[in-house]
Amino acid sequence: MVVEVLPSAFDEETELAEGFASDFKRFFFRGLAAVLPTLLTLMVIVYVFSFVHEYIGKYINTGVLAIIKQFWADTDPTTGTGLSPESIESMWANYFWWVGFVLAIIGIYIFGRFVASYLGRFVWRFTERTLLSIPVMGAIYPHVKQVTDFVFSERKIEFSRVVAVEYPRKGLWSLGLVTGAGMRTLQMSTDSTLLTVFVPSSPTPFTGYTITVRREEVVELSISVDDALRFTISGGVIMPQIEQLSESEIQQGQYGTLPAPEPEETPE
Repeated sequence: MVVEVLPSAFDEETELAEGFASDFKRFFFRGLAAVLPTLLTLMVIVYVFSFVHEYIGKYINTGVLAIIKQFWADTDPTTGTGLSPESIESMWANYFWWVGFVLAIIGIYIFGRFVASYLGRFVWRFTERTLLSIPVMGAIYPHVKQVTDFVFSERKIEFSRVVAVEYPRKGLWSLGLVTGAGMRTLQMSTDSTLLTVFVPSSPTPFTGYTITVRREEVVELSISVDDALRFTISGGVIMPQIEQLSESEIQQGQYGTLPAPEPEETPE
């Protein structure tokens, strides 16, 4: 006799709970992926503005307020001809707190114009050499400058095409972005055509390695730089459409071809 087991209400509730948990997790992370870049961008902007106000604008405010109190404050309360220092401070804190921030932005702009001039470049190079000569400052300043130069640089890195190169060793292929030809000395010493290739890393493609390889050792790929960066950021999940494999080819690449089973030996 065959006994048919019907699903109970507990099983149905469990399936519904698991389905809801799975949907919640999937859509929550999808929403987080959509919202997080905007939130992080706003956080960076707010941090920069707060930094300018806290370390530059606040001190400019203090200086401007001291000048105003020096010339307009009435220190003799019996005359009643002007504002007291306390009333000026209260009015400034309530209505004119933004003046220091605006003056800081203008000051940074003027300083940038000065550094761009011939005299400004000379003065700034001398200042940097002085900073590098200070023991602790000289160890930290170059690394901070590399980061700020990368973020705020007006010169953009241009990549001509995408290639595949055996890096970091033979048999391992990495995507690379060609930035130009190799150095003259290397070209002459090797007597071959060389390419300078930037190999981005996952999941942050703005970091990576710059290598120089022979022209015949790279494989040209018919994909765009954007496709290569998406492939790198996603860890290889977002494959360019032109390079996508069929389902059977994917399974074979992931799991390989299983070897045929060896025949069992029969005892004599």
